[in-house]
Amino acid sequence: MTNVWFLFFKEVLKQRDYDKSTQLDCEKQRRMNGHVKKMRFQRFLETAATLLYFLLLLAVYSSTSVAASRNQCGKDLRQTLKLTNLVYRETVALTKLYVASQGDGFQQGFCKASVSGIPDPNISGLEPSERIASIYTQLQAFLLHLKQVQEQQENLQPPTSQLLDQLTKVTAYSKRLLVRIKAFYSVLFPNLPLPEPAGGPTTLPPAQNVFQQKVYGCVVLTTYKKLLLNISKERKTLKSKVCGTRRPMNTMNFFR
Repeated sequence: MTNVWFLFFKEVLKQRDYDKSTQLDCEKQRRMNGHVKKMRFQRFLETAATLLYFLLLLAVYSSTSVAASRNQCGKDLRQTLKLTNLVYRETVALTKLYVASQGDGFQQGFCKASVSGIPDPNISGLEPSERIASIYTQLQAFLLHLKQVQEQQENLQPPTSQLLDQLTKVTAYSKRLLVRIKAFYSVLFPNLPLPEPAGGPTTLPPAQNVFQQKVYGCVVLTTYKKLLLNISKERKTLKSKVCGTRRPMNTMNFFR
């Protein structure tokens, strides 16, 4: 009988030890699971923080790039219009000198005559790309007419004439302006090639007598001044639509 009770209590103790061991194992497993979950959550937070950091860097870089691009655009635009200002001033002086160099009887009013074949000084197009392209093609056309005026005046003026020097200077500045306009357009619209003139190649006037040549040259210079003035008026539009700045600008002060 004693042996039976002894064996019974022995089994009870073994079962209790087993239950305790099982509980310890379960507790250990729960702790391990909790630790694993905690580690996974920490890794998730670290990954999210790293991703957020790179997104912030990307946003800052993008904002900086946009700001730098706008600043460069504004700088290029100012330089282009500064050169336009110079060409305008030189053309104003050239026109006055031209009238004074054509001899007695030649009046400023002759410069308002209607001469066929002179390019339109107005800038066409709705989009900025179209208007800059229009400026470029108009400058190209006027350069050919300036060359024609230069050749005519070389036959009418003495070699030491100040008028010839001024014509050469305006033509040189105008070529520089043409190159700058083309570069400005290419940077802003790299995938849009500059179009050919809508009316085809520029046509020069047929043979003219001396008086007709004098009137023609004066009309060319007067009309060219109008084109340069119209280019200056594009500054406000280009700054807001192309360079992204919206500060108002008084175009009447541009040439002062």
